[in-house]
Amino acid sequence: MSNMGPAPQDARTLYHDHHGWLYALLRRKLRCTADAADLAHDVFVRLLIKPRSFDSHEGTRAYLSTMARGLCTDLWRRRQIEQAWLDALAAQPAAHVPSAEVCATVLETLYQLDALLRRLPHRAADAFLLAMVHELPDREIAARLGVSERTVRNHVARALLACTAWQARAE
Repeated sequence: MSNMGPAPQDARTLYHDHHGWLYALLRRKLRCTADAADLAHDVFVRLLIKPRSFDSHEGTRAYLSTMARGLCTDLWRRRQIEQAWLDALAAQPAAHVPSAEVCATVLETLYQLDALLRRLPHRAADAFLLAMVHELPDREIAARLGVSERTVRNHVARALLACTAWQARAE
């Protein structure tokens, strides 16, 4: 595979040759025709944004399949985050439920925070969540993760630094 982009005709050919196959693959995986159509579309939009050339039919399908799996994972992760948010809202008295605009902003922030935490080393993200969300002391976090308390503090500091950098970029 080279990073040289296909000509527009090649993009049309890729779509024509592989869209039906990719849609069927996604429909089996997701069991939802609307989601399958959306993700198949997203795969080809990404190829238009960042074009690629392929050496073979099999190479093309392997790449499209890998890209589709990643989009499925992202979809499932976003849905888990959304469900957790909806569960948290359902536990609140009706008078405390925020507006639709605030809910949309919170969800987008949660998606971005999830992406930030996934870029951190696994233990750093775990230590951060145990400290900030579950409010566990360093000693208990260290016992759960099998590391020293100093390592816990380093992990949490690393995550906080990442959050601070993310917040600075957002502002």
